[in-house]
Amino acid sequence: MPERPPEPIIATLGETWSATAQACEGLHPDAWDLPTDCPGWTVRDQLSHLIGTELGLLGRAAPAVPDPMPDYVRNSLGQLNEAWIEERRGVPGIEVLAEFVDVTNRRLVELAGFPPERWDVLGWSPGGEAPYREFMQIREFDCWIHGQDIRRAVDRPGERGGIGEKIALERVAMGMSYVVGRKVAPPDATIVVFDLGGSPTHTVTVQMNGKRAEGREDAPTSPTVRIVMAPEHFIRLGCGREDPEAALGSGELAFDGDQALGISVVQAMDFMI
Repeated sequence: MPERPPEPIIATLGETWSATAQACEGLHPDAWDLPTDCPGWTVRDQLSHLIGTELGLLGRAAPAVPDPMPDYVRNSLGQLNEAWIEERRGVPGIEVLAEFVDVTNRRLVELAGFPPERWDVLGWSPGGEAPYREFMQIREFDCWIHGQDIRRAVDRPGERGGIGEKIALERVAMGMSYVVGRKVAPPDATIVVFDLGGSPTHTVTVQMNGKRAEGREDAPTSPTVRIVMAPEHFIRLGCGREDPEAALGSGELAFDGDQALGISVVQAMDFMI
């Protein structure tokens, strides 16, 4: 029997981790303390968060959670994240970077050694029980987003237009049914189209069916509202990285149809736990 090719997500994670490490190389010592779009987190904290998650997946027990817990922590997962971050807050950034490279390299070795059936095993993921393969897709989403958080803080843009951003767009698109259906809850048959531009045009369409919203493949020419925005706005708003009012006031979003509904959707787009 021919050997099964390796899971593509392994290479994708490797590319994202390597790109994030490169974005952190040669930073001025003060840059590690720059604030990022995640409340309370610095550049160092972003990398510490990624380290902690991968260490946990390698089997290391988490450190004790801080006491008192910062006000920006909202749930038990946030408490776990904060424990790994607090453990490294006094560590020089260059040492945190070296640990990040070491831990992610060890994770790549571990992932490459998994038998094919391991990727189909159901288990915990931030999105609920899922095959390990899907869990690693979520890991790529998380790692790419936090890499962008770092890049914005240190003004080193990059890693755009590749598979990492594609996965991020797909994951945010999956969250729009929850945003429209649960957070905005417009009337039955309402259709919201997110027009993200590009060639061909990238669209995300959500339709209300009763009291639930569902994604649909096609984008009708006359939806209830068409919200036009760049992919970066779509990702940042969905992940809570951009203030909706700032996005609405930027002049970079446009509405065709029910503008009031469109504004309500934009204001509700943050779906991250």
